[in-house]
Amino acid sequence: MQANPVPTEALSAETPSPRQRAVLDAALALMVDGSDPLTMDAVARRASCSKETLYKWFGDRDGLLTATVRWQASRVHAGRYEISGLDAAALRENLVDFAESWLAVIGSRTSVALNRIAIAETGSRNSNLGGIVLANGRFAIGERVKPVLEAGRAAGLLAFEDSEAAFRTFFGLVGRDIQIRLLLGDALDLDAAGIRSDAARAVEQFLALYGQAKP
Repeated sequence: MQANPVPTEALSAETPSPRQRAVLDAALALMVDGSDPLTMDAVARRASCSKETLYKWFGDRDGLLTATVRWQASRVHAGRYEISGLDAAALRENLVDFAESWLAVIGSRTSVALNRIAIAETGSRNSNLGGIVLANGRFAIGERVKPVLEAGRAAGLLAFEDSEAAFRTFFGLVGRDIQIRLLLGDALDLDAAGIRSDAARAVEQFLALYGQAKP
């Protein structure tokens, strides 16, 4: 099932208006509490807006879900810094910031609920949420982080042949088994200090594997 094109009058998913952000937050809250099926009607009621407004902004349910996933993924700090002339300190700062923000996002009740719904709807002919989450979450984030890794390689700070393979390694070092444990109901205590420590450790492990002294 393919989403209809989002109308041109709708704002970019990366820069939703305050009212649109309230709608996207309402959709995420609906996923967390699970009180109603995730429908356009339910989101309109939760956000106190009309269905016509939702269709105007997002096109259809898949369009709304795409914008919702992008809104949640925008909380991950990936590739938001200037990467030209990257040095070792800036590279480490970029990677730690990504790792810390990604761990905070995947550990939130919102992301856990969103991913559980996506898994539950996988295989349904009436839903493409799984594909939407992959395309606008994991894959989109990867495309924002890989230029940082490539800039590190260009600066002589990293050595790898394939940026996708390097990103997968980094992604695995950061996430470990945390996401699957959360999805299966493990009550992990992901406080800010623990997240910072885990993020820094993952970056050091990644640099031990791929780092090299600048010539």
